[in-house]
Amino acid sequence: MKPEQKKRAPRFSIYWMYVIIVLFLIGVLYLDDNTITKTIHDYNEFKEYVEQGGVTKIVVYTGKDEAEAYLSDSLAAKIFHNNQLERGAESKIVTTVPMQKLEKDLEAWETSGVFSGEVRYEKGSEFSSILWSFGPIVLLIAFWFFIMKRMSGRDGGAGGVFNVGKSKAQIFDKDGPIQVTFKDVAGLSEAKTEIEEIVEFLKNPQRYTELGGKIPKGALLVGPPGTGKTLLAKAVAGEANVPFFSMSGSDFVEMFVGVGASRVRDLFRQAKEKAPCIVFIDEIDAVGRARGKNPNMGANDERENTLNQLLTEMDGFGSNSGVIILAATNRADILDKALLRAGRFDRQIYVELPDLNDRVAIFNVHLRNIKTDASVDVELLARQTPGFSGADIANVCNEAALIAARHNKPTVEKQDFIDAVDRIIGGLEKRSKITTDEEKRAIAIHEAGHAALSWHLQYANPLIKVTIVPRGKALGAAWYLPEERQITPTQALLDEMCATLGGRAAEELFLGRISTGAANDLERVTKQAYAMVVYYGMSEKLPNVCYYDSTGQDYGFSKPYSDDRAKLIDEEVSRIINEQYARAKKILKEHADGHARLAEVLISREVIFTEDVEKIFGKRQWTSRTDEILAAKSAEAAEAEAAEEAENNENAHKTPPPFKTPPITKKD
Repeated sequence: MKPEQKKRAPRFSIYWMYVIIVLFLIGVLYLDDNTITKTIHDYNEFKEYVEQGGVTKIVVYTGKDEAEAYLSDSLAAKIFHNNQLERGAESKIVTTVPMQKLEKDLEAWETSGVFSGEVRYEKGSEFSSILWSFGPIVLLIAFWFFIMKRMSGRDGGAGGVFNVGKSKAQIFDKDGPIQVTFKDVAGLSEAKTEIEEIVEFLKNPQRYTELGGKIPKGALLVGPPGTGKTLLAKAVAGEANVPFFSMSGSDFVEMFVGVGASRVRDLFRQAKEKAPCIVFIDEIDAVGRARGKNPNMGANDERENTLNQLLTEMDGFGSNSGVIILAATNRADILDKALLRAGRFDRQIYVELPDLNDRVAIFNVHLRNIKTDASVDVELLARQTPGFSGADIANVCNEAALIAARHNKPTVEKQDFIDAVDRIIGGLEKRSKITTDEEKRAIAIHEAGHAALSWHLQYANPLIKVTIVPRGKALGAAWYLPEERQITPTQALLDEMCATLGGRAAEELFLGRISTGAANDLERVTKQAYAMVVYYGMSEKLPNVCYYDSTGQDYGFSKPYSDDRAKLIDEEVSRIINEQYARAKKILKEHADGHARLAEVLISREVIFTEDVEKIFGKRQWTSRTDEILAAKSAEAAEAEAAEEAENNENAHKTPPPFKTPPITKKD
């Protein structure tokens, strides 16, 4: 039995107050107090009713000179109509009278026996009368103003229906919470240069306007996710001493028609008031998608209306002097052409994935606040993370710190970073997954096939580590060091395909059967072969032909080639794959002994490294381009250090100049 959970006490809500006020107003206005009242302005008429002998009680209010006389049924029938009288209802008459005169009349009525009922004196005031008379109306008015205030968002809330067309941009200044500067942005040297120039435009505009130049109106940051586009914008906010407006493209879009355009107008109105300033729109593709592609077929598209207003504000008849627009997107191919033209976004700044040197700089930035030991090699970490963005590298550093803390280590070690990279790329180790000895041997032969081929092919990626421990959805995994090329020759693509097919080839050669374990390898190889034929024009029968549309317009519902050409493409893709598969089997046959030893090491230790492969096959014949880059970098650093040391030695042997006494200036 689970212990009974304590019941939570009901939390107070402002809506309770609304219910209480409404119920009070209903009670005051609509609930009957079972009393019929008639106000008499002439005291003599009041006196006549009392002297008729039908008054049962008199209440005197001394504070406001007022008297109430409660009537018997017989007297009430004379004063009120029959339709006013209700069964059991109490009736009374009210008048205003001087107190001295009323006291004399009360004594006379008691003496004559006209009135013998109760006389009660109470303290009353004009304020209480006014309160009961006009209080409900005042409460209604106050309640109405409160509701209107909440709807308009003027009580500090997030806004209401009357502010739905207002801009949601956040405004930052030099004293704001954003303290990111260009020093915090590692790598991206070219992008930073252009962004720094925009900041310089705002700081010293005369330097450029004196020569007739104009400040650019906008800059578009384009690049894959996680490369630092938003971080660059934060650095601009931290560096520029001007107001910085920040909002997302989705903030313009609402369910109400015309709200997006209204928010664009309000944003630029605020920006013009605070010019010079910077407006940053993150994920601008939410509103900047190319027009005319709405699936609603002619319906009023709110997004297109917002884009039209944005185009008008950026370069219309109005002047936006001193307002610079920064925008970021990773889908520049779908943006409207009118948005990308000069005069709106004058510059397109490409923020690419960092290369080797940039990754080293990014690692150094993220390792500032992490306690590392001497075993951590930043250059090796940068080599092991090809294709990682800045956000991925930050995740690696954080994951390594968490792994070290989980094992109660005083510092973060090299192995912690390696484990972090393995986890991010391959997923968590699943040592509890049940695998038979037969499956384990098949996985080892498969992975050893990849490792052997990558070691003997010139353009294949050098091996780092191979494991047969299941990770994520994979039963085995291998890590390589891809060479960072700007262009890839045909032989490099073929070598990569051959190494990828090494697992399936090893299964067929050394097990005599194939399995489903090569599904991912076959998928990658098929896509690569198709790209060689259709995109890169690397086929013998279809040379120099490309069917890739870089504009993103695609080819509609039909292919840009005939059925005969499609058949030829399929034949070429199959030919390339079959040739590389036969090549993989040929190389494995030549190094069958080494492959068998490698597979046995994998079965016994479950993991092998570059040193193990080098012991079996010998030193790799080809040097990777990454190694050449690092070697050249080390040579440059050594030359610079030697030159600095030589300069210091030369300065040490120089005779210092004689000391001269400075002239004495005589003061009057």
